[in-house]
Amino acid sequence: MCKVLIVHYSMYGHIYKMAEAVAEGVREVAGCEAVIKRVPETLTTEVLGKMGALEAQKNMAHIPLATVDDLAEADALIFGTPTRFGNMCGQMRQFLDATGGLWLKGALVGKVGSVFVSSATQHGGQESTILSFHTTLLHQGMVVVGLPYSFAGQMGIGEITGGSPYGASTITGGQGERMPSDNELAGARFQGAHVARIALKLKG
Repeated sequence: MCKVLIVHYSMYGHIYKMAEAVAEGVREVAGCEAVIKRVPETLTTEVLGKMGALEAQKNMAHIPLATVDDLAEADALIFGTPTRFGNMCGQMRQFLDATGGLWLKGALVGKVGSVFVSSATQHGGQESTILSFHTTLLHQGMVVVGLPYSFAGQMGIGEITGGSPYGASTITGGQGERMPSDNELAGARFQGAHVARIALKLKG
């Protein structure tokens, strides 16, 4: 069985919804298993309350926390993060900064790595977040995989939508009022299946 670990951080649930779609795509590939985990929260309950995120956090409390060791045990890693000023969120950065031991052992070398993101606005740094995230994956020796143009949904101009050759993405709106669209979820599913197929080939 090829294990694909989906490691994400979601404050209001948008990235978690995308993570579920990614997992659906992974499970479409025979012989592949999808596991969803979240990185630890770094903000206090007080701060989350001021940001209006407590209810969403409670709804996601059942998702198990990822550990650094989980990364080494998976065949492929798909990371999901909201955009923070054109970069990954601090929670994800802190988690990845603890992977120095894995780097020292070369534990992630040759594993497939992929990224999906969200941003509040259409041009809110989705692409720069994914590309800057890739730097970490490359330092770990991973095989970087994006969202190829064979997913035709990223080529349409009939609606506002996330998605680029770098990875699936969604637009949340300034108040988090917009949940992922059908096209954005389709992109996430496609990416999950695409990563799973490549990981299966590399494992075999």
